[in-house]
Amino acid sequence: MPLLKKAAAALSAAAALLLAIPTPSLAAPTPHGTLARETFDRLPLGLVTKGHGWTADTADGTLTVAPSSTGHGRELRLHTEDNGRAFLVFPDLAAPGNSYWARLRLRVDAFPTAPDWAHWTVAEASGADSPTLVRPLGGQYAPTDHGNFWGVGSDLGLTGDWTSWKTSAPATAGTWQCVEFHLEATDNRVTVYFDGVEQPDLTVSTGRHGGTGDPFTFPTFDRLKLGWQLYQADPSPSSYDLRLDDIAVSTRRVGGCGG
Repeated sequence: MPLLKKAAAALSAAAALLLAIPTPSLAAPTPHGTLARETFDRLPLGLVTKGHGWTADTADGTLTVAPSSTGHGRELRLHTEDNGRAFLVFPDLAAPGNSYWARLRLRVDAFPTAPDWAHWTVAEASGADSPTLVRPLGGQYAPTDHGNFWGVGSDLGLTGDWTSWKTSAPATAGTWQCVEFHLEATDNRVTVYFDGVEQPDLTVSTGRHGGTGDPFTFPTFDRLKLGWQLYQADPSPSSYDLRLDDIAVSTRRVGGCGG
């Protein structure tokens, strides 16, 4: 019996020691870790309204999983009519330091040619604590320069509604591109990369942007939308198609598409 009592006491002490060891939180983001990823390969073919960690936001638009046009896996095809919208939405995207990288492969079949100054968005980041909408990927049709051009933009914040498009970044239809953007909260900076090459003309920050004289400041990001929205009615063409694949959002730069 004494031996049994000693064994029981030892087991009790061991159990107490194990309970004293803190259990790591599975919900906490890992440093420099992936916040979201989607390749669409595990989703069923056809119309979708949600995926792995994301939902849809549509108006006169649809999201469809289809075989990849490049011959590997599956991709997401987004379609809108008139000035509709079709986005996949990561609704709970919180990043350490309110800063993150995003990478996606995309192809836009056609950009608007009317009305003049038609404005479109591919990515929009927002937060519940501020009305500011940060649009790291978007652009505008500029009749003065006879084309569509990429530009970082914002709306509903102190700096107003603006798109800082640049002729050095023409938007080319019918071509796959690997696009990256970096949101850096220390100076409210948005940096854009096309096919691995930084586009310095598109960079905006606290005091360098396309809006009013007020400082440009980020909300506390918790939501990211990727897809398509055109804001003006009766555009030409009257419908739009976008393809997305290889989406990754991370606290560090992910690198080229497919990685």
